[in-house]
Amino acid sequence: MRKRLAHLSVAVAILVLVLALVNPEVTWATHEIVVGLQCDRTGPVQTIGVFLCPGFHDYVKLVNKKGGVEGHKIRVIEIDHKYEVPLGVEAYERFKQQGAVSVSLYGTPNVYALTPRLTEDKIPGTSPGFGRADATDGTRFPYVFPIAASYWSQATASVKYILDHSKGKKGLKIAFLYYDNPAGREPLPIFEKLAKREGFELRTFAVPPPGIEMSAQILDIAQRFKPDWVITHLFGRSPSVSMKELRRVGFPMDHVIGFVWGAAEADAEAAGWSTAEGYLGIQFAGVGSDFPILKEIAKMYRDEGKDPPREMNSTVYYNRGVLIAALHTEAIRQAIKRFGLPVTGEKVKKGFESIKGFTLEGLVPPLEITPNDHEGGGWVRIYQIKGGKWAPMTDWFKAYGDVIQEALKEAAAKGS
Repeated sequence: MRKRLAHLSVAVAILVLVLALVNPEVTWATHEIVVGLQCDRTGPVQTIGVFLCPGFHDYVKLVNKKGGVEGHKIRVIEIDHKYEVPLGVEAYERFKQQGAVSVSLYGTPNVYALTPRLTEDKIPGTSPGFGRADATDGTRFPYVFPIAASYWSQATASVKYILDHSKGKKGLKIAFLYYDNPAGREPLPIFEKLAKREGFELRTFAVPPPGIEMSAQILDIAQRFKPDWVITHLFGRSPSVSMKELRRVGFPMDHVIGFVWGAAEADAEAAGWSTAEGYLGIQFAGVGSDFPILKEIAKMYRDEGKDPPREMNSTVYYNRGVLIAALHTEAIRQAIKRFGLPVTGEKVKKGFESIKGFTLEGLVPPLEITPNDHEGGGWVRIYQIKGGKWAPMTDWFKAYGDVIQEALKEAAAKGS
């Protein structure tokens, strides 16, 4: 019996070795690492989720096919919360029960609702391009990461772009058209600070959810206020509605700048590319398919005998999904390399804070996240719709860092 067991053990070892030689992507480790992914595929901002979330899955699929993270497979659990806070909280609790060591959050209202739970449970959550901007201060919010560009950074960047292209015009008037919920209201204090500092006239126009009726606001902007520029902070179906309405009243589209969740192919397609021509949009990740990581994902599908998924054609949101997944896997990689197994939320939090010089092969500018700075720089790039596609108008830049630091100090003093 012992001889048979010995022979069997040798045979198994040889078989594993042969499989490894034939397929070097074999994962040796048995420990599976769980990441929670919130998504909206059926709610009011499904125009984002149906592209972003597939990008997240595809990047993780590629990582797993290449052997996982330090030999460990990543398992993504996605839950569609329909952009509803109660469902978002329920989704988080399910992630926690399944042993998730990090969570990709979705929706600013959910970030606010889950911040205390993330901190108590020591599970890091990411909110790239959305969420609470004061979470940039990692000393106050150790488990929330508004990586890339918060709404505060988007506000400062939009004003800088306008002032740079207004040639010192006196009496400048800027309208801010926003979705009236916590996300839409998030940048208001920054705009007010900048208006006072730079001397432009600011007027705000709120659009009630679900944001598909704003003709009264647009008329008020175009016929009464008559601004030089319009900054929009809309998402879901509302960006395309704003494009149509602004075009209808004759407002010049090349003087309209949309925040990051109103600046995608889906928005222009819903409005009509000709209608959206000239519209400007802020981005925190590269747009288009000419990036090595995207070519690698497309090749992965072709190697399986499949066409790349159609979601890849909506590059703005798909690329962001890839980026977010890459940030989570990089944080897990750093956690394993620096702090060893088992992987925990606390270690992954430190892993996020160890990310430095991260570009994902040129998809983003170099990101550096520290225990103090959970945003990673606030870098953005302005694109414009030209000839039926998004074209870059600027290099990566950031603006008014002192204004943001002042706002962070004020938020800390208030304890908000």
